Amino acid sequence: MIVTTQKPLDEILDFISPYNDILIVGCDGCTQPPRGIREAKALGQLLELGGRLKGKNFRFKEMTTAKQCDSFLTASELKPQIEGVEAVLSLACGLGPQTIAELFPNLPVFPAQDTYFIGMEDREGNYLEERCSSCGSCILAETGGICPLTRCAKGLLNGPCGGTNNGKCEVDSQKDCAWTLIYQRLEAQGRLDLFDKYRSPRNFQVVQRPGKIAP
Repeated sequence: MIVTTQKPLDEILDFISPYNDILIVGCDGCTQPPRGIREAKALGQLLELGGRLKGKNFRFKEMTTAKQCDSFLTASELKPQIEGVEAVLSLACGLGPQTIAELFPNLPVFPAQDTYFIGMEDREGNYLEERCSSCGSCILAETGGICPLTRCAKGLLNGPCGGTNNGKCEVDSQKDCAWTLIYQRLEAQGRLDLFDKYRSPRNFQVVQRPGKIAP
């Protein structure tokens, strides 16, 4: 089970304010509460109203996916909808915006949710790569859809460290440096100003460990 909560509308409006044509993508996967097409349309209506109050006229398209963390399904479902879109707003957990950002690296992708809890299935030895730490304070909007807390070996929120070498991590030279990937992604999107933004130390009180969620 994956538990999320919607980010404040003002924060989402700040993400999308430079853009006009935005695709809101729900997810019919495992997030609780559900974040499908009904939630995508409701959020679009709220953001449209909020934009008008700020003198901004957004044009939204809403859709949902079967499972945003499945790159094959997500690619096939999004490709017919992506033409003319300037940015994507994902209602999935932290894996969703990262999947879309990898599929469409030149397109800004923003999270509409903060992820608090992920209960993993037993895959009987099959390989899974961690991409979201469910920290409850998602910063994917500022890092090109790449989570430094999870993908940086040191969990740096302001990077890179001094040990990166030819784009590889000093802790594991077989792995790409997360902050090098973030730099390349932001450069491709023309948003390198975000690379220099200072991010405060993580607030560990946002999500208590170990987590316990009532059924």
